[in-house]
Amino acid sequence: QVQLVESGGGLVQPGGSLRLSCAASTFTLKYYTIGWFRRAPGKEREGVSFILSSDGSTNYADSVKGRFTISRDNAKNTAYLQMDSLLPEDTAVYYCAALEGDTNWGLFPIDYDYWGQGTQVTVSS
Repeated sequence: QVQLVESGGGLVQPGGSLRLSCAASTFTLKYYTIGWFRRAPGKEREGVSFILSSDGSTNYADSVKGRFTISRDNAKNTAYLQMDSLLPEDTAVYYCAALEGDTNWGLFPIDYDYWGQGTQVTVSS
């Protein structure tokens, strides 16, 4: 059974940082585009960032551009989302997802094959 497991969420003050991890088991992460999504209370799921399988190109939602950084460590079969300068509006459950190959639509959730269970991020003083 394919699994993606997120970790690294928690409570942080505004302006703080967190790094989320997305570890893959039973498949090799480097052959997949990895996306990060979030769902805030009362809102629809939002694409945050994605990184392509082929060349590691990255893309970000405007709301996080310049503050979040997506990366992957193929040796560890893990992807990351470094979140800096966090704002209260970043509070949400964050999910990682995997899509085999590349995509031009990585900020949209519909084509992803596998999803993690989510990790809560709360930004509050």
